[in-house]
Amino acid sequence: MFEIWETGEPARLISEARSLDQALEKVDTMCRLRHDQAVAQIEDGGAGGYSFEIRGGGRVLARLTYVPDTTRAYRSVITEGLRSPR
Repeated sequence: MFEIWETGEPARLISEARSLDQALEKVDTMCRLRHDQAVAQIEDGGAGGYSFEIRGGGRVLARLTYVPDTTRAYRSVITEGLRSPR
């Protein structure tokens, strides 16, 4: 089981996932949401952006800081190299 955390102040558990691939997809979905909010000027991420962690087995497995770039369409933050081979 993996946990997806947004590590701002205060840190908050966003979701859980059964696989690392599913956890990566959920992080990507959160980044897309933050991008859409920034484009719509609903929420301001500030200069530091948003920080996410994937945790499993009581330790941090991956960290990502995402700063929305509203000058272009959203592009996935998850590269194929991070996904499990199919």
